Amino acid sequence: MSGWQRAYLAGLGRELAWGCALVRQGATPEGWDRADATGDSALPSQPLSLVARPAPSTAAVRVAWMGDVMLADGPGRVIARGHDPFAAVMGAMKGADLRIANLECVIATGGRQVDKPWTFRAHPRVLDVLRRHVDAVSLANNHSGDFGPAAFAQMLTRLERAGLPHFGGGTDLRSAHRPVILERQGLRIALLGYNEMFPRQFEAGPDSPGIAWADEEQIVADIDAARAQADVVIPFMHWGEEHSETSHARQRALARLMVRAGADAVVGTHPHIRQDTEIIDGKPVIYSLGNFVFDGFRDADNNTGSILWMTVTADGVKDWHLQEVHIDAAGRPHPGKVAVAAAP
Repeated sequence: MSGWQRAYLAGLGRELAWGCALVRQGATPEGWDRADATGDSALPSQPLSLVARPAPSTAAVRVAWMGDVMLADGPGRVIARGHDPFAAVMGAMKGADLRIANLECVIATGGRQVDKPWTFRAHPRVLDVLRRHVDAVSLANNHSGDFGPAAFAQMLTRLERAGLPHFGGGTDLRSAHRPVILERQGLRIALLGYNEMFPRQFEAGPDSPGIAWADEEQIVADIDAARAQADVVIPFMHWGEEHSETSHARQRALARLMVRAGADAVVGTHPHIRQDTEIIDGKPVIYSLGNFVFDGFRDADNNTGSILWMTVTADGVKDWHLQEVHIDAAGRPHPGKVAVAAAP
């Protein structure tokens, strides 16, 4: 039996990995050879799933990915006044078959505020606006637990009642790691969400609510299980160094792990700024989309985000491109220029 913990230290530019094991005398602890997550030793040599599935759909589905959506503070006040912080940009997104966002706050009343520099709790009134514009939300981030497990559990109940699918968080560890599978035109798309930004206390337990943590062995198992149920599998990550324009070694190593485990693409958020992109084994990795609905930032790079447009088929990602959004002082995005479409 072994367990591993990892943390990226921006100041050192390196990741620390440590673990403990209970093994028979003379045996090598399982996982020891994967202690350096920045090396290829952590990667499976081939996709793990060989489960036979029904003939896939021939459909092409257009997916629009948004970055961090925070509906407390400025955006919350916009909604409280009866306005819609998404209004200016949603016309540009009307062609999407599926719209996905990272929900960077807890939607609840009550709870106990966690001792950390920034905490975000949105009033339940924001749900009507959110479900109008978003088809699924990731809860796997470092703000979902800002007001404790009771508020997080309340949010899960409210999302269920609103009919808004969510992933990357659940009532227990198993449900937090379970994919949400959305079907469009007969194509089954599995979404998984993972956070690796502290505090880790927001992680779900065997019998307690919380988010999915980015544990490598569990991610590989999750992707393998999702491949048996869906035509397309895409993890949505919360990772990277804040305000850094480039991905770091930990992100790149983890992206390779996911692609080689069977992910069709990898999409990321958290740095509050757009980061670089990469093609790994023919699969696109967009390391950070930046902010989307968010206030409180002065710098232009924090107030410039992206909509990731992606066309997916049963063969994976057919094409993708990024469209700029510019965020005003109230945290409302406005559409900008469209980048040239890219094929994986």
